[in-house]
Amino acid sequence: MATNPAAVDPLSQLSAALAAPADSQEQADLLATLRESLENHPSLSILCSTLIKTLTGAGDSLVKRWVLDLLHFAICKSNLSIDARTQLADQSLEVLVGLLNDGNVSTVKVVVQCFPTVYALLFRTLCTNRNNRKPWDVLCQAKARILEYVWSPHVNSGLRLAAIKFMQRVILVQTRGINDPRLRNNDDPNLNMCPSDHPFISVQILEAEGMKLLEFAVTTIYTSGNPDMLSALINSGANLVKKRPALVEVVMSTLTQWTPVKLEGQSFTVIRSIEKSIRILLNHILRTPQGQHFQPQIHAALANQAARMEQAATDEKARKAAEASRKRQTAATPVAEAPDSKRPKLEHDATTSDVVPGIDFSALPASLVTDLIVANLQAFTENALIGLVQAYRHKKSSPAVPDLSTSTTPPPAGPSRSVVAAAADQASATPPPAAPRAPPSEPRADRERKPKSVTPPPPPVAVKQEEPLDPLKMDIDDEEMEYEPDRLNLEISGGVEPVDEAEAALDHDMETAELPLTDFKLPPAHSLDANDREMLMRKAITRIRNGAKELLSHEEALDAADSSLWRTNPADMWMLLLVRMVTRVSDPFAGNAQSEEDMKVDGDEVGVRSEIYDRQDRLRHALCEYIMADFSGRIRLASTWMNEEWYNDRVRKLQDREWQPNYETWLSQIVAAYQTHAEGKDRTFSRFLLDLPHVPQDVLNLLRESCVEPERRQMGFSALREFVSQRPSLREEAMKMLLELTTHPDKITRGAAINTVKRWIPDVQPMSDMVRDFALQLLRRLQSRPKAAEDKPQSPQANGADHDENMEDGQLPQEDIIQTPYLPEQLELPAVDSQILQHVELLFALSTKVPEFLDEIFAAYGGMEVSVQETIQQLITPLVRALGSTHGKLLTLLRTFPPGAESLALRVLSIFTETGRPSGQLVALVKSLVNERDLDARFLIPIIAEMDKADILRHLPRIVSFLNGTPEPKNLVRSVFSSIVTTPPETFGKVTSNLPRVRQSELLTPAELMVLLHESEKEIGLKSAIEAITICFSMTDIFRSEILAVVMNQLVDEQNLPTLFLRTVIQAVTTYRSLRPFVSTTLLSRLITKKIWTNPHLWEGFIRCAKLTAPASFGALLQLPKEQLRDVVQKQPSLKADLREHVMKKGTNKARVAGYLDIFGGDDDAADGNANPNANSPSAGQEPDQAQGSAPATPQPEPAPATPAEGS
Repeated sequence: MATNPAAVDPLSQLSAALAAPADSQEQADLLATLRESLENHPSLSILCSTLIKTLTGAGDSLVKRWVLDLLHFAICKSNLSIDARTQLADQSLEVLVGLLNDGNVSTVKVVVQCFPTVYALLFRTLCTNRNNRKPWDVLCQAKARILEYVWSPHVNSGLRLAAIKFMQRVILVQTRGINDPRLRNNDDPNLNMCPSDHPFISVQILEAEGMKLLEFAVTTIYTSGNPDMLSALINSGANLVKKRPALVEVVMSTLTQWTPVKLEGQSFTVIRSIEKSIRILLNHILRTPQGQHFQPQIHAALANQAARMEQAATDEKARKAAEASRKRQTAATPVAEAPDSKRPKLEHDATTSDVVPGIDFSALPASLVTDLIVANLQAFTENALIGLVQAYRHKKSSPAVPDLSTSTTPPPAGPSRSVVAAAADQASATPPPAAPRAPPSEPRADRERKPKSVTPPPPPVAVKQEEPLDPLKMDIDDEEMEYEPDRLNLEISGGVEPVDEAEAALDHDMETAELPLTDFKLPPAHSLDANDREMLMRKAITRIRNGAKELLSHEEALDAADSSLWRTNPADMWMLLLVRMVTRVSDPFAGNAQSEEDMKVDGDEVGVRSEIYDRQDRLRHALCEYIMADFSGRIRLASTWMNEEWYNDRVRKLQDREWQPNYETWLSQIVAAYQTHAEGKDRTFSRFLLDLPHVPQDVLNLLRESCVEPERRQMGFSALREFVSQRPSLREEAMKMLLELTTHPDKITRGAAINTVKRWIPDVQPMSDMVRDFALQLLRRLQSRPKAAEDKPQSPQANGADHDENMEDGQLPQEDIIQTPYLPEQLELPAVDSQILQHVELLFALSTKVPEFLDEIFAAYGGMEVSVQETIQQLITPLVRALGSTHGKLLTLLRTFPPGAESLALRVLSIFTETGRPSGQLVALVKSLVNERDLDARFLIPIIAEMDKADILRHLPRIVSFLNGTPEPKNLVRSVFSSIVTTPPETFGKVTSNLPRVRQSELLTPAELMVLLHESEKEIGLKSAIEAITICFSMTDIFRSEILAVVMNQLVDEQNLPTLFLRTVIQAVTTYRSLRPFVSTTLLSRLITKKIWTNPHLWEGFIRCAKLTAPASFGALLQLPKEQLRDVVQKQPSLKADLREHVMKKGTNKARVAGYLDIFGGDDDAADGNANPNANSPSAGQEPDQAQGSAPATPQPEPAPATPAEGS
């Protein structure tokens, strides 16, 4: 196109391309221009991030291929920064993993080509990100999937090479780089970047896996005969040597010891190409610093390779010369060695031979020769062709006549005019009289079907014209092998086919020339014993296999890139022939009734048959041993054998109902033999099982057992997964096993099963629905109730029609509860964590892909027993943390959770706020939820620290009312106080108040909290308020003496004093003695001015506080009216003497002192009072609270903590 790429607007160009007809040339041109302009455009990463979503679920189209190719360029080849490419790789990770299951091989190939860079980029960033585990798990799944393409035998070659390149990058990433920090390359991700204590990336496991992959690559170089794989693996050695100096020795050992033994059968050109790659790599290593230590080995290897290649070149030249000589001899043989009887024919038909001089028809393609023959046949009319055939037969029947001898030269490529004319003349001419022929040794039809002898016919012997020939010495050409079923049927039915008179006369002469052969009999075959027969079979098998190898060396390589082309190659042919020799045993008595009767009379039939079957079983045993000696390399032979056995059993079962099948017997033999030497990561066995025509139940049970065993777990799950995906007939049974394994007690087995079935969620049908139903049925099991220990006898009616009516809410009928081999029949109560995890782990795992499962969990939660609910609250923690506090479905459930699920919703809310501050959206949601649904105050605890002060003051009393004397609520309230109260500075109360005030915080001051607790004591409840105040006193770092002084000073000015005010004062002076002067003078005096005695409850607290602070409080007591002062000394007689003494010392006004003495009594009264302090008290022998009949008792303060220093 003429458009300048630099001037193209990406958005307008993309819109134009999408508006063009789908998959049209116009759309292709527009997208090509857009691609060219985007390669250096700054909006490349933004456009790729937007277009990634279009790849999900899209069918194959031009736009999809273009977007995927652009994404591959942006991640792997563009000049974007590493951070931009890393972000793009992270955004596209899940989409790329999903495309690994795409049906288009080209799409999967491009995706695999993206992953080497994606893996390296994400590994680098996840080494420093310790909280984002999900991308790593997805990346590990993709790695396992791609590595399957490396060792799977039925993978497209291009896709396999892309997977090998990914494996090479994995080896680089999962090995350690240069240890010297000065030489480290930050652009080379390796295990040195990952800390050893990383929470989800295990350095040891990755390093072990990397070394295993390196070992596999080295082994493949030695054992593979695939030149493409070898080239890819050898070419990766340069990077390995450069970036991983520690592995140079491994690479050198591999290259110097390699020989092309496994490339036997490949062409000289292919072997030379591999040798050249190795030579180039060795020379490259020789020039690097790492290769200096290996100079002797490299020079020796290069010398050996040069000698080896020189010998190979010599052998190739000799082979080509021998082949050319053989072709020349083949072309000259028919003329040079023709019998004398045929030379006149060649000389007579010299013109015919000159039509195609010098052409070797054996070198022409078979299809071309066939077309030439058909064209020759179509050149003649039907009658002329019949005449030619009959004339040719007549010539063959008279070998003594030179003029009628035949020629074995193939027909010319096209009929010339002279050939056609001669053939017509020959067909119309009267044939000469034929010489008498020897009698045939078999009927005409059989004789005509008999194949031509391989041995050349002997030279003709001079005999008389009338002497017949020995039929055993007659040579029958291919042209005589003609089978005419239509004519034969016509003769049997009595019909007559009209023929020409000349043809009828010719047939009459030929039939009269045949002489009956009555005394001729073939000699009997030589009888072989059992050992000779078995040896003969083994030799035949060996010849078949060797012949197949020879054919395979000359066979053109099949196009592995096009899996739709199925061609039968020599390897398939020899395997098919071999297994049919073993399986298709023939009954020697079938179809021979007379012989069967004779054998029954002799009593040898059973013995003969048993011997035949035993011989076949010995052959089967030998074949089984041969296969198991290298099962992974001979898996195709094993599959062919089992398919033939299955087919043979079906055929023989129709003929003989007593036939004992061999298929399951020998399949069991293979399975048992494989178990003895199976490798954990060998997946050839699962591919073998996938190709079986029928999988018995015992084999499926074996796979279930393999899934449980650590060394065979990968093989078992791989086979069951393939059965579900690719074998619809086995899908239900295999899926049932996988789903049952998701409830296995072992965590690793259960996790492997869950990861296997999770790949079909949410869109792969019908597997997705099967997994959903099973997971929900497991959840319903948790709603069931265990049977009572002693069931009461019930009437038949109670067990029948009324059963559902008497069932508890949430209880399920027993027949509707799913059961697996790994779950108890009845749920144990109280719940056991491990059992509950067996039920819900699958559902939790699926919820990460399908959040709608969370609705089912919340809906079923209310029907569970309390201990089960508590266990669910603990087990759901990892799921909630993985989803995060911004997950839409979780936030919706917090707003709309069903009745009965309050505790689960509260647990989700607590998990959100455990490690960080709640978001504003979450705070607003909970606030509205509490207002709308009147929820428990515990919902406010996680978010109250994020509320503004007005909301805190409004909701805090509700939280404090939650206290009930138990430790758990007490700890929760203590944490709330710590989160909503600011710690006062050390200079609080010690500096001048003239400093500028700081802006009021959204948090509460300690004084504000204490005042709030007193003012809201009725809303909270006295007991809960007392417990909350006690919690405050225990937080001594916040509620210091100066804070309490501020609180008391503020509360005393209230118009209506709180009921707990004086209790708090008593507790304060008990805790901090430094507060006694302030309380005894200032506070008590202010209470007197407020006429504290008018509130009986507070008056009792006042008296106790005055006694506690005596004698400092005497000055304040003397400010009381006489009646109230008399009431004080009556309730606290112990104060009377001290007060009288205080008045006597301090009093100057005698009249006033006399008035006080009248209240306190004289010396005698004092003596009496000291002798019996409670004698004058109206409530002698009672507590002050009891003396006040109607006044409520003042709560006693709890034991105070250790009294701080007076100056505190």
